[in-house]
Amino acid sequence: MKKLLLTSLACLVAIAGCKTSPTGRTQMMMYSEANMNQMGAQSFNDMKKKMTINTDEKTNRYVRCISDNVIAVLPKKYANQQWEVVVFEEPSANAFALPGGKIGVHTGLLKIAVNQDQLAAVIGHEVGHVIAQHSNERASQSAGVQLLMQASNVASQAANNKYHNELMAVLGLGAQYGVQMPFSRIHESEADEIGLELMAKSGFNPKESVTLWQRMSAQGSSGTPEFLSTHPSPETRIDDLRKLMPEAMKLNKSALAQNRIPNCKL
Repeated sequence: MKKLLLTSLACLVAIAGCKTSPTGRTQMMMYSEANMNQMGAQSFNDMKKKMTINTDEKTNRYVRCISDNVIAVLPKKYANQQWEVVVFEEPSANAFALPGGKIGVHTGLLKIAVNQDQLAAVIGHEVGHVIAQHSNERASQSAGVQLLMQASNVASQAANNKYHNELMAVLGLGAQYGVQMPFSRIHESEADEIGLELMAKSGFNPKESVTLWQRMSAQGSSGTPEFLSTHPSPETRIDDLRKLMPEAMKLNKSALAQNRIPNCKL
């Protein structure tokens, strides 16, 4: 069984490419950027068919203004993309960005992110997921976990393991709590860091990112312990943002000196 697991892992590493995230972390990628862009565009088109699109000109102009300011400071290959920004008529306080230059913002978020700086913190965070290629990494991770689970299943059955079902259940829980959830928290923390840098470079006030998460936290929590959650707790996010704030304020000061002064009004 051990030999089969090691062989499966070696095959997974061989077919996946390793890249470095914007924060310096090594990532395993199994899919090309072209593949991810295609999947992102398809998912976005599906959403536009299923969800109600907000057509208020003032709201759309406001969200587009903030998005454009963030996009302008992205690495060149992303800044040069043709980004599509859509406001969805949805009550949840949510936003997302997808590979291929797609940004979606729910109208419910505008009740929590009450100024341009707070909304820039969310959009920067979501775009941060894209430029860090977190979708690719998560898809590759899921494929890898599935491959190893299948190998374990074959090996256990071949060995006539009488505890086969129990073993597979334990392995499934281990994959969920030991791999997938920690990776999700790492991705969220990375996106927070990248988003803070993006909003600072584009002239938005980085301190409003902390205010945003304080407002998010005030909306209530499920009470799920952080080690069983796919996201860091609001307290952890706020503490991390505060630690990064001195450098973010330097970037913001430089942006303002270069006359990067967003003026997006709702």
